[in-house]
Amino acid sequence: MTIVLIATLLYLTATALLVRAVARDDAARSPTWLWPALPAMLLHGGYHALVAIRTSGGPDMHFFAALSLVGLGMAWLTSLVGARGRMSALGVVVFPVAAALLCGYHAYGHEPSRALGWQLATHAWLALLAYATLSIAALLAIMLWLQERALRRRDFRPWLRALPPLADLESLLFRVIAVGFALLTLTLVTGVLFVDDLLAQKLVHKTVLSILSWVVFGVLLIGRRRYGWRGVKAVHWTLTAMVLLGLAFFGSRFAIELVFKRG
Repeated sequence: MTIVLIATLLYLTATALLVRAVARDDAARSPTWLWPALPAMLLHGGYHALVAIRTSGGPDMHFFAALSLVGLGMAWLTSLVGARGRMSALGVVVFPVAAALLCGYHAYGHEPSRALGWQLATHAWLALLAYATLSIAALLAIMLWLQERALRRRDFRPWLRALPPLADLESLLFRVIAVGFALLTLTLVTGVLFVDDLLAQKLVHKTVLSILSWVVFGVLLIGRRRYGWRGVKAVHWTLTAMVLLGLAFFGSRFAIELVFKRG
């Protein structure tokens, strides 16, 4: 509990520093928010490692544990992207979310997990990393939509100064989508190679939704390259693909683990 409490307080401190820096338009020049954010993320990861050591079986991968790990991945990605540019404003959303997911994981408790071979473990970690990366892409898409909407309405709010120029934000969005798409591709490939029986393991719906999400992201990347898709169209495709992926990964876990009480 002490680790969780300290990590949560550090996440919230980083958020407060970011809010102040964004208000002053100096988040990129003076990244003081990194000082509490880094130990918060280390403690977050350390808590998962401690649970894995103390719990029988493999790493804890149930619904709330997976959500917490995705939150941790999003926090690290936000720090990497934001430390050297104007995208640190992402942390205003991501850090509180990571803290809340860590607290939710701790409150739900821990349960033994079956030991995974390196093949399934690789598949699981790739899935979590892909989801974290594409979640960042979804947040960037929402920021892009808000920025475009404000500019069309000539509603020049102070928070607009915290964001990079529209073209830079859009370019970053597609770079993140490309990385997430590659990770999702590896996730699907390892699933095909390492999961023995999709029907027996009740993974058909998860696989179908994941493939649909992969197709939507792929079409978006092709449309961007060949037809110059951008703006609101890119936002809609990104969020549609992310909804499908969310239903595939966490929707199926929620139904199986929390509704039907099956591990």
